[in-house]
Amino acid sequence: MNGGPSGFNNAPVTKTFVIASAIFTIFLRIKGGPNKLGLSYQDIFWNPHLWKLILSVFAFSSTPEMMFGLYLLYYFRVFERQIGSNKYLVFILFSVIVSLLFEVFAVALLKDPSANLPTSGPYGLIFASFVPFYFDIPVSTRFHIFSNHFSDKSFIYLAGVQLLLSSWKRSILPGICGILAGSLYRLNLFGIRKAKFPELIASFFSWLSWPSTGSPRGATTRNVTGSALSHAGRHVERTYPAPMAPSTEPTEDAIATLVSMGFDRSSARQALVQARNDINTATNILLEAVSH
Repeated sequence: MNGGPSGFNNAPVTKTFVIASAIFTIFLRIKGGPNKLGLSYQDIFWNPHLWKLILSVFAFSSTPEMMFGLYLLYYFRVFERQIGSNKYLVFILFSVIVSLLFEVFAVALLKDPSANLPTSGPYGLIFASFVPFYFDIPVSTRFHIFSNHFSDKSFIYLAGVQLLLSSWKRSILPGICGILAGSLYRLNLFGIRKAKFPELIASFFSWLSWPSTGSPRGATTRNVTGSALSHAGRHVERTYPAPMAPSTEPTEDAIATLVSMGFDRSSARQALVQARNDINTATNILLEAVSH
């Protein structure tokens, strides 16, 4: 199952987070410090270290965990494309903070000064993302293996289970806390789903993130009136491919790619027709419609 167009197109926040997580993990592996991360009763209540708390959000404790974790973070970039970078940044901060609070509460209840209970890494964000993945991403393909039923979403769930059980109790706890955080976000606690940062902050990530591979090239810029998919009279400057024959019909693969991102089939087909069968442009058109 794919998460739409390849690369980090229209997902600068995800790209920044994935790169930061990989850099912190590799750096701590070189320094021999990942095993020292993870929340413990002593770190929280006796001798708190802010740097350790921050690093524990980004750095995985082992290479296998990093591989599965970064794969899932990369796949879940589909949500940033759906709701936009601004709201996705809110989702990240909400998931990380709320899951950390749940972890601190769990550590306080257990009161074991000798144990590092939750393992380090962005478990809160990853498992919070499984909530919208379950509810909002439709199944596009079903198949059978030895009379067992599977779908294109099964591989993502298998990767999540592998990550959840990677450190047994130490990884299960932050995973559950992440699912709780994602559930609270979906329930729109305190109206969080409508919250936004100033556009300056969201645009900062676009500036910080270098160009992604797979960006459309040789395109011409034009002003497009979003009469059907956005408010009337509002003009948005976008990059579109060179004109193609008007009779070009969207391919089934292109439609399936957009459907896998959560868009309905009819809207996906209309956007592809308007974008002349260019998936990246069609994704932008659909995201504009969702954001208005």
